[in-house]
Amino acid sequence: MQYNYKIPRRKTRVVNVGKVLIGGDNIISVQSMTNTNTIDIQGTINQIKALEEAGADIVRVSCPDKESTEALKSIVKAVNVPIVADIHFHYRRAIEAALAGASCLRINPGNIGSIDKVKEVVKAAKDHNLSIRIGVNSGSLEPYLIDKYKSPTAEAMLESAENHIKILEDADFFNFKISVKASNVFLARQSYELFSQKYDYPLHLGITESGTLRAGTVASSIGIGSLLWQGIGDTLRVSLSADPVEEVKVGFDMLKTLNLRSRGVKIISCPSCARQGFNVVKIVAEIEERLSYIKEPITISILGCVVNGIGEAMYSDIGIVGITNKENVVYIKGEKDHKVSNENLVEHLVSVVEHYISKKNI
Repeated sequence: MQYNYKIPRRKTRVVNVGKVLIGGDNIISVQSMTNTNTIDIQGTINQIKALEEAGADIVRVSCPDKESTEALKSIVKAVNVPIVADIHFHYRRAIEAALAGASCLRINPGNIGSIDKVKEVVKAAKDHNLSIRIGVNSGSLEPYLIDKYKSPTAEAMLESAENHIKILEDADFFNFKISVKASNVFLARQSYELFSQKYDYPLHLGITESGTLRAGTVASSIGIGSLLWQGIGDTLRVSLSADPVEEVKVGFDMLKTLNLRSRGVKIISCPSCARQGFNVVKIVAEIEERLSYIKEPITISILGCVVNGIGEAMYSDIGIVGITNKENVVYIKGEKDHKVSNENLVEHLVSVVEHYISKKNI
């Protein structure tokens, strides 16, 4: 029997981002953000559709000017996922985004201006059933907090969040979630931990500006992953200097690794050595690419020899084990099913997986 540990999650209140519910017992949603120019309507739509195909539950779009919020109307109508409008400073952009069909506004209430302006944003959110994300970031803390704490600290991040929360609560608005992001994984983790000890608002996890595809994936996996392991977090965005589709893939891989969510193919594979009966690295890369369209959860083990191969295959939906440099054994649901040669191995495995999924869906 597989070891399927379930992480007990911190209980939070529930907010909505369009059709997606965040918090409570709802699944941990995966988000990303477009990096196109928002006024490039078709380019932005194309990128959002690619993110949808990768599994993104929510997509954020930057709205720095009126042209962007005008473009948002067409963008929202053309896609299926809820759109979060990323707003900084200009309260009118938030109101325009609400009118354009956004499902959530990412703001810092303290940066919007006077309380009256914040109330106008809150009214727009209420009128259109929008949620708000308060986005605290170590790189843009209020100057007085830097003076008070001398540098970005978890306590400074918490105080900033509390200030913003009070503004919304005083406006009788509670449909919001919080992020307290930092590029430093230690600061981010401590900030989220401090916040979760005091409030039950749902948390949007992220290591902001985490870096390139490889380095950012490592930093995000350590920072976000350690919080998820503690049961902290209700939605997440992996911030990479890369194609946003990669952010979604990494986010799902984190959740799959922690048994918090299942989607698509999970491959268990060895790093390969002189014992391998086939070119493991090449075969795994080709299989992953060929089966990337699959959305149903399925575990495939691809191991080049019998040392660990048989044991892994017994607990996979489908497994292949290299026996000699010419012959391999295919396991299905833990049972030895048939032998196959190295010739056309990728094509054979793809057909086995597709047949297995089609039988499940009958």
